[in-house]
Amino acid sequence: MNAPLTLRDIARQAGVSLATVDRVLHNRPGVRPDTVQRVKDAMARSAFQPHAAASELARARSRRFAFVMPAGINLFMQQIEAHLGELGTWMAARRLSVDIVTTDVFDPGVLAGKLEDLVGRVDGVAVVALDHPSVRAAINDLVEAGAKVVTLVSDVPSSRRHHYVGIDNIAAGRSAGALVGRFVGGRTGRLAIMAGSQGLRDHAERIFGFTQVIAAEHRQLEVLPVLEGHDEDDRSEHLMGQLLARHGDIVGLYNVGAGTAGVAKALTEAGRAGNIVFVGHDVTAVTRKLLLNGVMDAVISQNPGHEARSAVRVLLALARGEPLLSEQETIRIDIVMRDNLP
Repeated sequence: MNAPLTLRDIARQAGVSLATVDRVLHNRPGVRPDTVQRVKDAMARSAFQPHAAASELARARSRRFAFVMPAGINLFMQQIEAHLGELGTWMAARRLSVDIVTTDVFDPGVLAGKLEDLVGRVDGVAVVALDHPSVRAAINDLVEAGAKVVTLVSDVPSSRRHHYVGIDNIAAGRSAGALVGRFVGGRTGRLAIMAGSQGLRDHAERIFGFTQVIAAEHRQLEVLPVLEGHDEDDRSEHLMGQLLARHGDIVGLYNVGAGTAGVAKALTEAGRAGNIVFVGHDVTAVTRKLLLNGVMDAVISQNPGHEARSAVRVLLALARGEPLLSEQETIRIDIVMRDNLP
């Protein structure tokens, strides 16, 4: 007698992930109609019995993951954490728990220490990582101890991490450069860049992409040295205020990370809001307001809910030894302006 079919068999036949089959089986949102039909067709062909899902869950063992996130007020990171909270029921059904650990991701020693504390205590780690030798070593120690590790938002490709969940940051920076260059038009002048830290690979790659486009396509514009505001509003406001006081010919500004409210406040207090092209990242309550009132011109956006779900799915698939679906886990870059705010 043939063994009864399982969810994995249906997933294999339909060419989708186990999580996708589960969503279709329980009529959960987030699956394209053509994918839903493909899964249902596979079920029909195989006369699949839904009780297989229950037996599969009964065989599953519990797992614990940790998400190492930046401490402080970073609205985009807070959105990721909120979306993780919304996955509670989904994770409980898979005997999965997630702990959120906050730390200073700008300090390599502190971040590495936090990662080292997790060795032997969790099955998987998602980390917003600083690209630094001590952080790479801590990631490698986690992998050596058997944990699955994914980098989130900011990558450390030279480490032994298993997967990166985030956008193509060079492409994001190039997009910002193209927007600033075109919005500035034929004007000459200088461009300011505010980053959290160039030690964060996502920030470094965005800066690289931005300056690459400006140098190649907008040579009338001079890029000023990068300021590092550590994604803090007060620090970013202070540094930007000083820069604006020194340079009256700034025509464009690229805010690479957070600290957007501080940058905007400096522009407003200097009387320069509206005449300096301002492009930043991520749709938050702050950037939404700045787009609506004309202080910001455009936002390079990534979906925090997709990143939260993808990081959990990837860690779970790695822990189970299941294949990843690259199309499902690809994080898209969106360009948002006042006229297409979601």
